[in-house]
Amino acid sequence: MLRTNTCGELRIEDINKTVTLCGWVQRVKDLGALTFIDLRDRYGITQLRINIDSDSAISAKVKSLGREFVIQVTGTVIERENKNKNNPTGDIEITVSEINILNSSITPPFTLEDETDGGDELRMKYRYLDLRRNVVRKNLELRHRLALETRNYLDKQKFIEVETPVLIKSTPEGARDFVVPSRMNKNQFYALPQSPQTFKQLLMVSGFDRYYQIVKCFRDEDLRADRQPEFTQIDCEMSFVEQEDILQTFEGLTRHLFKTVKNIDIPTLPRMTYADAMKYYGNDKPDTRFEMKLIELNELVKNKNFKVFDDAELVVAICAKGAAEYTRKQLDELTEWVKRPQIGATGLVYARHNADGTIKSSVDKFYGEEELKKWSADCDSQPGDLILVLAGKEEKTRKGISELRLEMGSRLGLRDKNKFSALWVIDFPLLEWNEGDPNLLASLAGRWHAKHHPFTSPKPEDVELLNSDPGKVRANAYDIVINGVEVGGGSIRIHSKDLQAKMFEILGFSKEEAQKQFGFLMNAFEFGAPPHGGIAFGFDRLCSLFGGSDSIRDFIAFPKNNSGRDVMIDSPAEISEEQLKELFIKTYE
Repeated sequence: MLRTNTCGELRIEDINKTVTLCGWVQRVKDLGALTFIDLRDRYGITQLRINIDSDSAISAKVKSLGREFVIQVTGTVIERENKNKNNPTGDIEITVSEINILNSSITPPFTLEDETDGGDELRMKYRYLDLRRNVVRKNLELRHRLALETRNYLDKQKFIEVETPVLIKSTPEGARDFVVPSRMNKNQFYALPQSPQTFKQLLMVSGFDRYYQIVKCFRDEDLRADRQPEFTQIDCEMSFVEQEDILQTFEGLTRHLFKTVKNIDIPTLPRMTYADAMKYYGNDKPDTRFEMKLIELNELVKNKNFKVFDDAELVVAICAKGAAEYTRKQLDELTEWVKRPQIGATGLVYARHNADGTIKSSVDKFYGEEELKKWSADCDSQPGDLILVLAGKEEKTRKGISELRLEMGSRLGLRDKNKFSALWVIDFPLLEWNEGDPNLLASLAGRWHAKHHPFTSPKPEDVELLNSDPGKVRANAYDIVINGVEVGGGSIRIHSKDLQAKMFEILGFSKEEAQKQFGFLMNAFEFGAPPHGGIAFGFDRLCSLFGGSDSIRDFIAFPKNNSGRDVMIDSPAEISEEQLKELFIKTYE
């Protein structure tokens, strides 16, 4: 070993020891006769003390040092005169007797400090330098700890980790696949897995009754802060279980991770139906760190000659506690905020519940004091509160008020990243009618689409509705939501060949298409498939949630940018004509 110790482990009890350290030069402080160097490695920073006058050879080397030079030093641990209480090694320093330059460095394109001057794109281009920063390193250490504790918990629950294939078959159901041409099979393609779904079900048929895998998955979809073209799942499946068994097992995993990684005890997770989540929060992943539930006002506000409300399918409000002091300028800005294309509202109605008990609204022309008091009663507003109202088409308005609720939660300081509120959302619709989702293949438009995936079992009591009213069938499915983020989802699976065939029929597959795409699974069901179900956690999202970040990129060693590009290695990239010919691929403009 080139070193006896790391830069993060020496303490006051190590005084008088002779040690050898290796690392990168964080900074050099030249004080004339004395020079101090902060030496950094993955484990921390140790201050080096060098008497320039004592050794000319050392002096020459020190004067040549620059930021990020890689050096090896030998010296004696001494007590530091000016201690640094913010650094674990801040009680000591090393009096250097020998220094070796292992490698030089050009000046980095940005400062490798916690508060760097490098923008996102520059840091991604030089990601190997960005990874030297403490804040990024700690993110990856957190990721490692979460993976380790996940394995510890699942191992104790008798799960077995099994690797499933990465080169699989493309299926038309779900988001777009990344496809890989096969050189040995002309004009045929593999796909990269969006999840190991069918393979983990086959493992249940095989008798591996408790499976898990921390696995890389791939989806060719539009990107945002919590999406990457390649991402990681904690993928799990269990046999001989019902929904409650899975909820208990993976609620246990969630509580274990919070306790062992963050030393937080979270209470038993409440259950909320999908219908209630949509009614009271406007989305299926409610942020329950704060109240501010949605209140429907249709019955109170219709037929008052206010055309905006009279023509609306839905009039819905939220009550922002303590926000009645908002100025007209703030309310105008909030009105412009809801008019943005991402929200799409035509306007915003508000009513102030003043400190003296009076209620004044932006539509006083149409609604008198007594009517506004009814608004207040339904919204449970108190003096000092602000009622905000949106109106329009039901689906769009519910989505808009949901976004407004989250925005007001942020503005009022109610979305504390150090506070965690987790719950299960259950009883999802089994199916959705697809009018044309840009993340799905165009051929799937005008058809029923599986809300989760086509292997999800319907609630047993709703099976008969598959023939008469598929839209009303509830799925035997569940999502785990933390702070408004869906961190995991799963379902009890179909294990009957006949029911699976019925599901494919509803989704628009002919018998021939279903056999061609999924025959391997349906055939396996004829060999004694056990009742089974599972769940997958978005591991990157879980890491960002634990780390208090809105972006999963901060917790991935080498992420892609918002265009799906790796700017460090310049990928994706063109390949040669020779390679294209080997793969029987023609290029198109």
